[in-house]
Amino acid sequence: MRTKYMIAFLAACLMLCCVGFAFCARKKCPDTKYEEPGLDLKPVIYLYPEEDGTEVEVSLNYDGNLNELIPEFSSENKWEVVADKDGTITYDGQTYDYLFWEGDPNYEYDFFSGFCVKGCDTESFLNDKLHEMGLNDAETAEFIEFWLPRMEGNEYNVISFQGDTYKKGAKLSISPQPDNLIRVFMAWYPSDKYVKINPQSIQEGSRDGFTVVEWGGNKVK
Repeated sequence: MRTKYMIAFLAACLMLCCVGFAFCARKKCPDTKYEEPGLDLKPVIYLYPEEDGTEVEVSLNYDGNLNELIPEFSSENKWEVVADKDGTITYDGQTYDYLFWEGDPNYEYDFFSGFCVKGCDTESFLNDKLHEMGLNDAETAEFIEFWLPRMEGNEYNVISFQGDTYKKGAKLSISPQPDNLIRVFMAWYPSDKYVKINPQSIQEGSRDGFTVVEWGGNKVK
């Protein structure tokens, strides 16, 4: 009898685990590592050449410690891949939507200019600004899907899209040279009160010709 109760108990536990897993899959429960501040998270690089089967080399010179790469570099600090017009990337027989990296930077981001946005207004704010900077609908949706769950519940979010600080800390070299390189990197932190900050001027992005797009972010310490 005790054996039957034990089997029933284990079956119930297994069912609860499956339900919990399915719930997280639907709700996209955030990985706990993403709550750690100070990391450069999910910089992803999309390649849109003008011809299918274009061989592309992407080099990343990063002032920090790289924590993850998908796929791994082909050689030191470099991806050597084949890209199609629709953005499909092929490397070593596998296909990818983008090149992925994450790291712990040795430099700090500046908040000389930016925006202070109510948590409840963050989704519409990001949707407007990301499109203005040149991200398409799919890229914008992926950015918001990743970052919004960490931001919308805050009273305010202080946001600064990084320029020279990020580009010098995470240098990209691409061959053949793209006609347009759109790099969107959001440094931000939550605040329980409004923070006065110099308004940031946003540079509009263009997508004609061979276009490379990158987005990522850092919830600063």
